[in-house]
Amino acid sequence: MLTARALRLRCPNCGGGRAFQSWLRMRERCPACGLRFHRGEEGYAVGAYMFNMIASELVFAAGFIVVIAATWPSPPWEGLTWAAAISMVLAPIVFYPITKCLFLAFDLVFRPATAEELR
Repeated sequence: MLTARALRLRCPNCGGGRAFQSWLRMRERCPACGLRFHRGEEGYAVGAYMFNMIASELVFAAGFIVVIAATWPSPPWEGLTWAAAISMVLAPIVFYPITKCLFLAFDLVFRPATAEELR
């Protein structure tokens, strides 16, 4: 349930409020339940960045394998090189809000919101 809300870029806690003001800017709190999105622990942002990096690399690897398998025995190596460079720059930007919300949902599973975090 939390992950479904996060994938829709809603508050993973209640699903009622939008988590992002813009593509790269997360709100401070949920407009519906008041959950503080920046939970404030040391290293919290590193976990969200790690989710982003893993998602970007998995999508790249899957695409790379599909192209190689579809074009074997003579894959377009130069095209793959350019596609890899472009995808490694763009994928983290594209996945940023999704992975940030997913990490918040993951964190809420292990550390449920406290009364202090809910206004």
